[in-house]
Amino acid sequence: MICNLFRPYHNILLLAVIVMMASCASGPVPGRGKVAVAVWDIDNLTPRASGRPDLGELLSAGIIKAIQEKAGYTVVERERLLLALEELRLGSASLADEGTRLRLGRISGARLMVFGGYQVIGGRMRLDLRLVDVETGRIKKAVHKTAAAEDLPAWLEIARDAAEELLKD
Repeated sequence: MICNLFRPYHNILLLAVIVMMASCASGPVPGRGKVAVAVWDIDNLTPRASGRPDLGELLSAGIIKAIQEKAGYTVVERERLLLALEELRLGSASLADEGTRLRLGRISGARLMVFGGYQVIGGRMRLDLRLVDVETGRIKKAVHKTAAAEDLPAWLEIARDAAEELLKD
């Protein structure tokens, strides 16, 4: 009977629990001198499927490392984003929508999010990143970099460089 009383408020209670859990997580608390940034896996936008489907995750790892090394910023743990996704009962297909990603970012305490994609065409790889304000959805800055398609270490280097450029004042 008591459960039925709370049924209309299920989503509100769930959201409150997620926000409380996010605020109790270890590490720097967003708003206490550091800006929290969430980084999504970089999308492979190559016209035909690349033989390297996991490179978006690898590029994201380089971006995260660059942000962690930058004073004044902290990275929202991916687990917090996935927990919010699970708790809201959203499928992974929902992540294709940037609005859903921004909503998850707000719930997890992020103030900024990094989105992007890469394309391999001919002998070049192009990486495009954008830094988005979670509250407004506005793009604060966009950066693109290129590297030789076969030079994987250069891919990681331009990912780090692009992240550093995104966060320059």
